[in-house]
Amino acid sequence: MKIAYLGPQASFTQLVASRLFTEVEFVPQQTIRDCFHAVLTDEVEKAVVPLENSIEGTVSMTLDLLYDYDNIFIEAEAVLPVSHHLMVHPNSAKVEKIYSHPQALAQTFNFRFEHYKNVPAQEFSSTAAAAKRVAEHPEENWAAIANEYAAKLYGLKILHENIQDVARNHTRFIVISRTQHPIELNLRQTTAKTSLFVTLPDDHAGGLHQVLSVFAWRRMNLSKIESRTLKTGLGNYFFYINVDGDWENVLYQNSLEELRSIGASVRFLGNYHEYLV
Repeated sequence: MKIAYLGPQASFTQLVASRLFTEVEFVPQQTIRDCFHAVLTDEVEKAVVPLENSIEGTVSMTLDLLYDYDNIFIEAEAVLPVSHHLMVHPNSAKVEKIYSHPQALAQTFNFRFEHYKNVPAQEFSSTAAAAKRVAEHPEENWAAIANEYAAKLYGLKILHENIQDVARNHTRFIVISRTQHPIELNLRQTTAKTSLFVTLPDDHAGGLHQVLSVFAWRRMNLSKIESRTLKTGLGNYFFYINVDGDWENVLYQNSLEELRSIGASVRFLGNYHEYLV
């Protein structure tokens, strides 16, 4: 089996993928879009991509691509504690530029403002790619924000450990594929959940209330509801909804029919487990 992940080696996504799957071939990708494309073209069976961070919120690229490709489903979810470190090449005497993924830069803003206020930061495709770039340019006084595995892999020296602004920093990852079958893993799991996309036929008063009422009278717990723009004009949105519980319940299944009866477009993304890795 081939599994794609947001690379390169030693990215947080690879750490999650390696804990979820064993005895598989991992295929690193440069971007989240590349991960989706690898699944769509059957280059790989599954892909692991980041979905949400406890500090910075949803990874909008992942959510938008899930919406754009109606033949991609979620098979599992994994939550990883995230620690960021500032690292340099062993030959570097100072820091003149900091590279990292946009989310990592945002999650370490306060630290950088306090210690490296006048040092420019540049966004990179992933934390591991930033570490790799620093390692490949020993003549530059560059630094990367990445994890300790990246520092070991690329031979970098950690100047500051655990520089994230919030101690309890976690990132949620999802496993995507072209099937709707949840995967069962020998890892600690929480309750099952279901993900849906709901799009209203038009923007009208009480529209969202109608949608929420469908779940409310069935006593279905919504652990997440988020709006994203449809990119067709101001005020046009779709809603990403997570419902806790086992979807085999008849009331749950009938909720989709009721949503469609009020004119909403509904897409079922999967019923799956969340794993702690």
